[in-house]
Amino acid sequence: MKLYKIETVQYVNSSVEECWNFFSSPKNLQTITLDNMSFTIKDFDEKRMYHGQLITYTLRPLLGIKISWVTEITACKENEYFIDIQRFGPYKLWHHKHFFERTKDGKTKMTDIVHYALPLGILGRFLNTIIVKNKLKTIFDFRRNKIEELFNSHKEPQVVELNGKQKSF
Repeated sequence: MKLYKIETVQYVNSSVEECWNFFSSPKNLQTITLDNMSFTIKDFDEKRMYHGQLITYTLRPLLGIKISWVTEITACKENEYFIDIQRFGPYKLWHHKHFFERTKDGKTKMTDIVHYALPLGILGRFLNTIIVKNKLKTIFDFRRNKIEELFNSHKEPQVVELNGKQKSF
């Protein structure tokens, strides 16, 4: 099994607590996902992220083909990190770590580390080279830009879920 890795780091002009409140709400996944992926949460228990939480959703990542995906939060420490893994979905393995660190200047350093593997052996490796890694880059670039827009710019206010309430940024 060939294992691939994606790592991103982004600095956010908000406190760790504000970042945590946004990212620990599964409802906000849709906000930071490309519209053309038709991301829809199908089931979660309406609670803030916690160890053992399951989130079920559908999306259309390629060619409009609808897939179901189930993730489980396998570790969670408030204001510090959470880890989600795919229980059911398109990958042979999906392990995504999210870290939040307070910087000396009051910003938040957010680090995402994804390890993933594809099914289908050598065909999966070929698909990663020509499609998957580029699609994931597009997804993470969109996410980075959306986070910049939500937290680091003061253009139009954005309404997002924060502490169980909607808040404008």
